[in-house]
Amino acid sequence: MSSRPAPSRRSGSLKAALGHQVLCMGYANAMSLDITGPLQVFATANDVRAKQGLEPFYQVALLAAQAGPLTTSCGLQMLATQSWKGVVPQANCTVLVPGGDGVDVAQHDEALRLWLRKAEPVVQRLGSVCSGALILANAGLLQGRSATTHWCRVQELSQAHPDIAVDHDRLHTYDTNDAQARHVFTSAGVTAGIDLALALVEDDLGSAMALAVARQLVMFVRRPGGQAQFSPLLTPEPSHAPRLAQLLEWIPGQLGSDLSVERLADQSCLPPRTLARVFQRELGTTPARYVEHVRVQAAATLLGQRQASVSTVARLCGFGHPENLRRSFHKHLSISPQAFAERFGAG
Repeated sequence: MSSRPAPSRRSGSLKAALGHQVLCMGYANAMSLDITGPLQVFATANDVRAKQGLEPFYQVALLAAQAGPLTTSCGLQMLATQSWKGVVPQANCTVLVPGGDGVDVAQHDEALRLWLRKAEPVVQRLGSVCSGALILANAGLLQGRSATTHWCRVQELSQAHPDIAVDHDRLHTYDTNDAQARHVFTSAGVTAGIDLALALVEDDLGSAMALAVARQLVMFVRRPGGQAQFSPLLTPEPSHAPRLAQLLEWIPGQLGSDLSVERLADQSCLPPRTLARVFQRELGTTPARYVEHVRVQAAATLLGQRQASVSTVARLCGFGHPENLRRSFHKHLSISPQAFAERFGAG
């Protein structure tokens, strides 16, 4: 992480913070939780410091293109205290860009993108929450860096910006490849922004403070697993692979049986090597990986219904031994089958 920043200059009507400014860049139809979740973490750190007889460290502010009421995606109105157009970025500052429905418009706001580009080399940290990564990407601030975003927009970010190393599972990224990249961060979907803010508090004020804030907010200091455990497994629709359509419709009904490449080749009337090439061309994966993906998806559904044991699910879905199921769950979902059932099971 970067070292403690130099004293800041005054910026617009915002007074220089005693410790650190956190500026959240609001826009129409941003997600309210992407704003309030992280900001509450910083506010709680101030509360803990107050109980310790210490001065507040964070000064938080919500900015927007124009000062005044800002309507979020849930209909809640928030008050932007100042326009970011009148704020000069300072060294002792973290800039947060939230996500939400409005990101599709905000990512094309050239004035906002220009402000962010000017802020990036000046501020201590700059980053996004949830789909706010699309705004940073369109501003050119994630080029050559690792990044994440909400699981439902990972593919969009990756395809639109192949120069970004998109991680579909990490709850947050904090690129540390070089001194310049150290201060650019992204978080996964929605509540992952709270995890991110807690990590920033730990960076600023230490692990004891992070633990105190986590206890106050009734959350993990480090949440187990990544965001993949919350996302539906994205199995391509048969219509996306016309040469494989019949085979892809057949596979889910055969999960408990032999689904080797040879068996799939026989079913599709294609030589194994030809089948492998078609899978790679139309689905971007191998037959074996695709089958494993479908099996994990089916197992997750059964475990979520809580009507069968892990051993039974492993057998029904073609994993055989529960240990094979456990390894596949950790690979695809970063969580054990038992923990998945406890966390997401019905009833």
